[in-house]
Amino acid sequence: MAKAIRRRGVATSERYSVARALGFRSGLEVTVAKQLEDSGVKVEYETSKIKYKVDEVRTYTPDFVLPNGIVIETKGRFTSADRKKHLLIQKQHPNKDIRFVFTNSGGKISKGSKTSYADWCIKNRFLYADKLIPNSWILE
Repeated sequence: MAKAIRRRGVATSERYSVARALGFRSGLEVTVAKQLEDSGVKVEYETSKIKYKVDEVRTYTPDFVLPNGIVIETKGRFTSADRKKHLLIQKQHPNKDIRFVFTNSGGKISKGSKTSYADWCIKNRFLYADKLIPNSWILE
């Protein structure tokens, strides 16, 4: 896995193909998995499920769950549907510690909005980071 991750200057479509070949959906997920692996943490990708209710019961599959129970969701784009889902999950599962790792937490939640992904997380009491899981989260 390390060789695929460390290649630079690779076209986006090729990076996506590499991520898919490694069993992930994005390059950010590959990077986070590699970070966990390098930190000695067993990588468990999309192995747990959290049920939540909208009109019917739905299932959310977190990207990673750390051994300490912290749920890590990696996001490039953070759509309105994603934000609504996570607010429902937060309300219905107040004991779940869900945190985000963004490609760019400064990205705006919509065109023309002044609100960034980071602003949304702060307002809604979610912890977040950019590109990698902070080591303090892994060690908690």
